[in-house]
Amino acid sequence: MTNPTGYRRGTRDMFSRGYKKKGVEHLSTYLKTYKRGDIVDVKGCGAFQKGMPHKSYHGKTGRVFNVSKRAVGVIVNKRVKGKILPKRISVRIEHVKHSQRRKDFLDRVHANEVK
Repeated sequence: MTNPTGYRRGTRDMFSRGYKKKGVEHLSTYLKTYKRGDIVDVKGCGAFQKGMPHKSYHGKTGRVFNVSKRAVGVIVNKRVKGKILPKRISVRIEHVKHSQRRKDFLDRVHANEVK
């Protein structure tokens, strides 16, 4: 038999919820505000199939370029045959979170200024 070629092929562990993390999503997920220019991490949540990103964008970090009622538009870099292309994807807010990378960088800059 050949490999199946479905849209979610090979995502058994990728989109599964963690131990003791199953069930209803917390309200804080929906109460976060996203603005244009924010840096976010894209991580597909298996409990919500609507607005889920493709598996190739799972774990990627991007910048918000559009904000709508229930989703955000994110610019993410994707490698395609040796080139890095900026791709624009629309993802629901259950599948994104604010990135801590920028916050760590700003904390480091502030600590260096104090020295």
